[in-house]
Amino acid sequence: MYSFTEENYLKTIFYLSIGTQEGVSTNALADSTNTRAASVSDMLKRLAEKGLINYQKYRGVTLTEEGERLALLVIRKHRLWEVFLAEKLQFGWDEVHVIAEELEHIRSERLIEKLDAFLGYPKFDPHGDPIPNAAGEMPRFIYRKLSEIVEGTTVVMTGVSEHSPAFLQHLDKAGLTLGCQLKVNEISDFDKSVSVLIDNARTLFVSHEVAKNLLVK
Repeated sequence: MYSFTEENYLKTIFYLSIGTQEGVSTNALADSTNTRAASVSDMLKRLAEKGLINYQKYRGVTLTEEGERLALLVIRKHRLWEVFLAEKLQFGWDEVHVIAEELEHIRSERLIEKLDAFLGYPKFDPHGDPIPNAAGEMPRFIYRKLSEIVEGTTVVMTGVSEHSPAFLQHLDKAGLTLGCQLKVNEISDFDKSVSVLIDNARTLFVSHEVAKNLLVK
C-alpha cells in the first residue's frame, strides 16, 4: 500500500521523464510539486527503499519497472475519471483535472475495471491524452505543436499540453476544441502568432504561447 503523496511523486516523475533519456533532477521535482528540495530528497529515499525508483543523491531519478507500472495505474484511473466526469456528469474539460486528482487514489481495481467498461473502454481523456490499459500499457503517439506547422498546412487539433483551467477556458472562448480542423493561413514574423481558419468557417489569430500548447496531427 502506498500513500497518496508517494503515488503523486511517481506520476510526476513519469511525466517529467517523457522525452528525455536522463533522470529527473531533485530541483525539477521540487518545482513541479512546489515542495522544498530537502523534503523531495526524503521522499525519494523512501521510494528508493521500496524499489520504486533508482535514486542516488545529486544524480537524476528514474522509475523502476514496478514504479512505472504504479505510475501508469494512477494515470489510468485519473484519465478514466476525467472521462466519467466530462461525459456522464457534464463537467467542463477545465474542471475535471482537479476532481480527478482526488479520485485517482481510489484503491478498488474492480471499480476501475467496471468504470472502464461503463464508459465503453475509452482510448483518450477529455484533453486528448491516451488512457493506459489495464495492463499498464499506454500507446505513444507522435503529435506536433501548432507553432511548428508551416503556412498553408491543414491539421486537426488532437490535444493540449497545458491543462490549467485558465488555458482551457481561453480555448473554449476562442472556439478551439478537440477535433476541429485548422488551416494555418499566416505566421507573423514579429511575434510568431498564427492566423488559422477553423473548420473552413472563420479565421482566428492564435498567440505563439497558445499555439505551442495545441497538439495537432
